[in-house]
Amino acid sequence: MNQTLTMEFMLVRFTENQMLLRLQAGLFSLIYLVSMLENLIIIFLTVLDQHLHTPMYFFLRHLSFLDLCLISTTVPKFIFNCITFTESISYVECVLQLFLVVLTAGSETGILTVMSYDRYVAICRPLHYEAVMSKRTCVQLMAVSWFNGGSLGILYSTGTFSLNFCGSNKIHQFFCDVPALLKLTCSQEHATITVSVAIGVCYAFSCLVCIAVSYVYIFSTVLKIRTRVNQSKAFATCLPHLVVVSAFLLTGAVAYLKPPSNSPSLLDLLLSVFYSVVPPTLNPVIYCLKNKDIKSALIKSYGMLKAVE
Repeated sequence: MNQTLTMEFMLVRFTENQMLLRLQAGLFSLIYLVSMLENLIIIFLTVLDQHLHTPMYFFLRHLSFLDLCLISTTVPKFIFNCITFTESISYVECVLQLFLVVLTAGSETGILTVMSYDRYVAICRPLHYEAVMSKRTCVQLMAVSWFNGGSLGILYSTGTFSLNFCGSNKIHQFFCDVPALLKLTCSQEHATITVSVAIGVCYAFSCLVCIAVSYVYIFSTVLKIRTRVNQSKAFATCLPHLVVVSAFLLTGAVAYLKPPSNSPSLLDLLLSVFYSVVPPTLNPVIYCLKNKDIKSALIKSYGMLKAVE
């Protein structure tokens, strides 16, 4: 097989119809703007409102920032290609996109794990909460999450692009992702990327185990609470996080661990959309739908804006 120097890749289109591509660009632009607005509101509220300067909202603010980074890494390029009716992405852009996707997804996995630990301490060890979840501890846990995400990003991007690409440069995905890129390689040995994927799987699985253990303790503690009202309050702070974790980790795991197919499928595209586009859009809604603190902060901020006007 003749090896070729790949200078650019071609991303897949959902359709070849120009009218549908324009509608597709409009839909994804709307989703992107809504996600940007939602996450920016959470970031600003948790920064400006003194009542939200707690560990839970500290982690939620960073989760919103990562959601912004994740959706901004993939969707704008996709929208641009739909508007200009092009498919190309340069080699450097592809490397950077893959690195940023893995970095943000890995960091977000770490933060979701830390948030489950925060809920465990708040519910199971409430008297020690302030001592355990100090500002220094929160910053350290956040730094570890970012470091793990960055390490995975470097491992995945260097491992993937150390391989030789030959033949077709058509990526059957709407952004540069590891499973789709591996289908284009002609390298006989994938040791580097295999090790990288194994490390990523172990990292995700260890985070999942930590989250599961935390919730075992949380639910056992909540069920011992005698009053229904306090039980409902405790569940209300945990269920949104559990929904976000399940949607994000499960779809990501299916996308990366399912057996590769020789031909592109709609399922591959839907899975990638679900873990790269849907969470940044729905996470703010899930977390804030029944959150009285966020609602009161939003009403207060709106009242201040009206007063200024």
